[in-house]
Amino acid sequence: MKIFSAKLIFFAASILFTNGISAQQNSKLTQFVDPIIGSAKHGHVFVGANVPFGAVQLGPNNIMEGWDWCSGYNYVSNTITGFSHTHLSGTGIGDLGDISIMPVTGATTLEKGKKGEEDKGYLSTFSHQNEYAKAGYYSVLLDKYKIKAELTATERVGFHQYTFPKNAPRPHVMIDLVEGIGWDAPTNASFKQIDANTIVGNRNSKGWANDQRLYFVIKFSQPLKSFDIYEDNQLKESKDNDGKKLKAVARFASINNNKLQIKVALSPVSIENAILNLSTELPGWDFASTTKKADGKWEKELSKVKINASANTKKIFYTALFHTMTAPSLFNDVNNDYLGTDKKVYKQANFTNYTTFSLWDTYRAAHPLYTILHQDRVSDVVNTMLAIYKEQGKLPVWHLMGNETNTMVGYHAVPVIVDAYLKGYRGFDANLAYQAVKQSAMQKTEGIDYIQQLKYIPADKVNESVAKALEYAIDDYCIAMFAKALNKTEDYQYFSKRAQLYRQYFDQDVQFMRGKMADGKWRMPFSPVKAKHREDDYTEGNAWQYTWLVPQDVEGLINLFGGDKPFVNKLDSLFIVPADLGENSSPDISGLIGNYAQGNEPGHHIPYLYAYAGQPWKTAELIRKIDKDFFTAKPDGLCGNEDVGQMSAWYVFSALGFYPVNPANGTYVFGTPLINSASIKLEGNKNFDIKVLGNSVANKYIERILINGKPYNKSFIEHKTIVNGGSMEIYMGSTPSKLWGINAADRPVSGK
Repeated sequence: MKIFSAKLIFFAASILFTNGISAQQNSKLTQFVDPIIGSAKHGHVFVGANVPFGAVQLGPNNIMEGWDWCSGYNYVSNTITGFSHTHLSGTGIGDLGDISIMPVTGATTLEKGKKGEEDKGYLSTFSHQNEYAKAGYYSVLLDKYKIKAELTATERVGFHQYTFPKNAPRPHVMIDLVEGIGWDAPTNASFKQIDANTIVGNRNSKGWANDQRLYFVIKFSQPLKSFDIYEDNQLKESKDNDGKKLKAVARFASINNNKLQIKVALSPVSIENAILNLSTELPGWDFASTTKKADGKWEKELSKVKINASANTKKIFYTALFHTMTAPSLFNDVNNDYLGTDKKVYKQANFTNYTTFSLWDTYRAAHPLYTILHQDRVSDVVNTMLAIYKEQGKLPVWHLMGNETNTMVGYHAVPVIVDAYLKGYRGFDANLAYQAVKQSAMQKTEGIDYIQQLKYIPADKVNESVAKALEYAIDDYCIAMFAKALNKTEDYQYFSKRAQLYRQYFDQDVQFMRGKMADGKWRMPFSPVKAKHREDDYTEGNAWQYTWLVPQDVEGLINLFGGDKPFVNKLDSLFIVPADLGENSSPDISGLIGNYAQGNEPGHHIPYLYAYAGQPWKTAELIRKIDKDFFTAKPDGLCGNEDVGQMSAWYVFSALGFYPVNPANGTYVFGTPLINSASIKLEGNKNFDIKVLGNSVANKYIERILINGKPYNKSFIEHKTIVNGGSMEIYMGSTPSKLWGINAADRPVSGK
């Protein structure tokens, strides 16, 4: 009887243990991440294996077929030319794609092949049925070779695992230093075999980023039979070669146990540092363990926000949160060495250096999101920007791989830095930060010299004058707030005046922001719906879209319209008047509701403007429509470029129920929550818990809110309320509230 009891206890314990593991796996948030979402149409997301904010983005490249292949991959493709180690996510320009590796069998060919002539190159077709992507892992079956490719990564190392068919004929690996994405092309490269299993080298290239420098070490899990280097497809005699267009073929007598593993470590500094990165981050060969660790890193970051929602919303939400952490990406080595914009090596820096700053996009919501979820990284981001300032003489505009691309308009490192300071971050030199942001505003290019004289930018003198001026006004408001915090009264007054210059472009007669000529007359002819890509008074937009770009002074904009009622009437019209953009408009103007473009960042704050005029229910209606129409769990689940996290940051904020209309005043405007509850994990073992009561498709309006058990009537919430921890209850209803958020005292305040 005792033996039976013991067996029963052991059996029961085993069941509990097994069920516990199963429950733990089922509760993991990484299960809701689908990296394929946003890979079709204009999403341009990276598909492959990486870890949060990692330097390596290891993934497949298709044959380049146009603009929608800026990340190297688009879901409509069925070709793979190789697996490269650096990628952009969601950009409108293609670059990177460094060190392409392709496992092959049979006869050697040095050409990757072309669309429609797949058999003539080493590329392979594939089926999405044999493709699998999750956080930190990617796999696909290469049809031509029947090779299963699996990828995972650490921060600075890409880990490949290739399962070859049994007795595969003449197995070898193509290593291509010519292949790049989009504009990218090599300027100098090298290979050197240092032992039977190891290759080192570098790849310098020119693309969107003008002078990219990357060093690498490639280590194979078994010795090479031979290693041949080719320049311009001509075989070189030496195993140590420099050149411009280099490829190599690593051959094997056979594949041990049909499985070949390859580790590739990167460094922006040196081969020696690449080797150090490899030995530090991935000394072993346990692919499954590395995949599990990558999953764990993603789980840790995703667990900072735990939501309760429908399975579909969870999938969209956690994939969006995942996408916000592809960049900024590490641009240093394990010893903290990094390559500066001035091409000098900075040894053992006292901060973590980053790259990939799409600031025209990410200043709006992605960076404010980091101030809540990634408080440990905010000061490092600012310190990176200040280092760039010292190295190149100005703050980053659109920084990539130690290069200033000067892409897009504005000086939007400013709101990122100012927002961090005003939210209490002090892990950087505040005086240097102020010097840097002020210098940004005192440049003599792109119409900024007119602004310095408190004048408007003449449309016949400067292209995209309206867009530039409106973006400058936002940045100048931020500088004014920074000056005020530092008791720099004169600067505060000066930059406050500059922040108001948006008024110069508002035509009272037509009630649009429009270009004004040097003689003071409005540019003619004028069409508020037409858009000519980067060749008119706007940047990837039209007058309907840019008229609302005054998040630093929405009250002032309302007054320009003549008050709440005409403001709301005009805002209503934005979402109704049919778009007629013209033949030469930007493809970025997508996700249209009338003339509102969810697919492009300058309009992301617009649905929330109704709260400033006391009609927050209209924001709720729009957010629900945008959610339903433009964010799905399908490959084409994004209506525009991901833009390095901004598109997804909009969704993360909006799903939680609020959004940073003004990116640097520490307040978030309520919309309508898409979740039933959320718990935000904060530093100091604090949580901010959100409970949404009565939420449904019909019940989309906020009726009342309790914060820490007390009634809260304001239609915005302050940053400090969230990061101090606490609780918020949101009560939903099927009809707009006649009380909540309506009174003037309860509306958001722009300039705060």
